[in-house]
Amino acid sequence: MAGSAKRKKQYSYADYLTWENDQRCEIIDGDVFAMNSPGSSHQRIVREISTQLAVFFAGKECEVFYAPLDVIFCSDARTDSEIRTVVQPDIMVVCDRAKIEERGIIGPPDLIVEVSSPSTASHDNIRKRALYEREGVDEFWIVSPGDRLVRVYKRSAGRFNVEEVFDDEAVITVERFPGLSIDLKKVFPTRPTIYKVKAPVEDYG
Repeated sequence: MAGSAKRKKQYSYADYLTWENDQRCEIIDGDVFAMNSPGSSHQRIVREISTQLAVFFAGKECEVFYAPLDVIFCSDARTDSEIRTVVQPDIMVVCDRAKIEERGIIGPPDLIVEVSSPSTASHDNIRKRALYEREGVDEFWIVSPGDRLVRVYKRSAGRFNVEEVFDDEAVITVERFPGLSIDLKKVFPTRPTIYKVKAPVEDYG
């Protein structure tokens, strides 16, 4: 008779609340994922997108937040021990004030932006995209600093059925928020200018 597989420990929001504050991590469906400290280019991109969003939403109903701030997906959970998913998106826009609590955002933000890296690319593109789609996020952006691209996923018929890709010269017009556009020329660092030095010409005269 085959032996039974060892069950992997599942964690909850109640466990999360007992961990050290400097131990940054996320829980997705009970599984724990450590978060690396962001680099300087990551921070610059987050700062620029957050600034453009904050300028647009100033004085409006929606509000811009950025990591570290918990987004708690509780669905039908009634206690902290029943909550199995807590994440910290890089940037988020929340329009429903009832979702904003001191401990974080309860339920799906309207817009989420994740700035990816080689070590987090598959996590963002597969696991987090599936999570945000399932939980009802209206729009999800993945910023790829190395490729200098932004992938935008929009909800249609209950799924992320619309995908658009923007390069570092583009302006993203956000249909969800009429009048909002994000200038990617300001988001990505300016490419360094490469000067070619002419080879010396020998004078044989």
